[in-house]
Amino acid sequence: MEKNKNYSLVYEDADSQLVLGDSLKILSLIPDNKIDVIIADLPYFLSNGGFSNSGGKVVSVNKGNWDKTDDPEKFYSTFLEEAYRILKKDGTIWVFGTMHNIYTLGYLLNKGNWKILNNITWQKSNPAPNLSRRMFTHSTETAIWAKKKHGYQTFNYDLMRSINNNKQMKDVWITSNTSRSEKMFGKHPTQKPIALIQRIIVASSQQGDLILDPFVGSGTTMVASKLLKRQSIGIDIESQYIEIAKKRITNLDKVYVGKII
Repeated sequence: MEKNKNYSLVYEDADSQLVLGDSLKILSLIPDNKIDVIIADLPYFLSNGGFSNSGGKVVSVNKGNWDKTDDPEKFYSTFLEEAYRILKKDGTIWVFGTMHNIYTLGYLLNKGNWKILNNITWQKSNPAPNLSRRMFTHSTETAIWAKKKHGYQTFNYDLMRSINNNKQMKDVWITSNTSRSEKMFGKHPTQKPIALIQRIIVASSQQGDLILDPFVGSGTTMVASKLLKRQSIGIDIESQYIEIAKKRITNLDKVYVGKII
């Protein structure tokens, strides 16, 4: 990436770049057809003054200004347009969400020049209880996997089958919530387990491919990419999370990877 006042390159090594700045502005600086895989845990925009549950305690849902906008659909649309441009012809994108935003993302993908390949359900084996007692416990999140309509995705079918006891892998993946061991350098409110991101990378890329995480948070995608010998670029607007990501990337010997089934 060329130097620009819109961002700061916080960390760089032979296969990783960690960038502080506004993702939508920085994406516009990336050349066309550059990225093999995008893994995006976009803001859910739930910071509305309400309450949630963390460790059995009532906590505010407010995460920060990065989780606020007057027009989520416009934000998502702008992001997907840039993502389409910078993806290679046969590149793919993974977008995470919950019931609060995943339907908007799915609608926008279908509205655009994308083809949805899979709807992966991440089931949490130890979800937080629903304190309101007025609805079912939220125990899942969704990852939509999509490609350009006329592209041809990388899918390591034989490898995924081999690690699934020689059976076709299904679209429901089960892990615990992100463990304390993965938060030893600090935590992010929407941090994903390394095992979950590793499976995505193993399934849809090859060694040496370039992975982009435009909302990198605490750096899970970059950690998983380094462990799997992929190149990566991570972007985030919050310096506190960038620093956590940097510590995790430079301390791979301390990485803990949990189980996934």
